Amino acid sequence: MDSPAGYFNWAFISISVPNLIVIGGMVLVFALALILPFPHSTRGRNTKG
Repeated sequence: MDSPAGYFNWAFISISVPNLIVIGGMVLVFALALILPFPHSTRGRNTKG
């Protein structure tokens, strides 16, 4: 915790490794939210007019 974070340098992009991990986690959660089915009730819908 006392040492500065490492940096990932690629062309003009320079980002700290902990920030890169957080961004990767957010992208993963977003992708899972798009892929996984939305939870719904197992009962049929009540469609009274």
